[in-house]
Amino acid sequence: MDLHRVMEIKQSLGVINVSYNGNLVWLETVNKANNKVLVKDLNNNNEFMVNVSDLKEV
Repeated sequence: MDLHRVMEIKQSLGVINVSYNGNLVWLETVNKANNKVLVKDLNNNNEFMVNVSDLKEV
């Protein structure tokens, strides 16, 4: 995924499914300076930083 699409999803009023390593995640915070996103794993509520390019829209 690219930064532009992450920002579109983050600002969207709808729910758009995004995955990281096959697990659904919620986009929490976007760090534009280093192309990273704080995500929350929807299976266990763990939060962690990932590269924008590692996210997939499903």
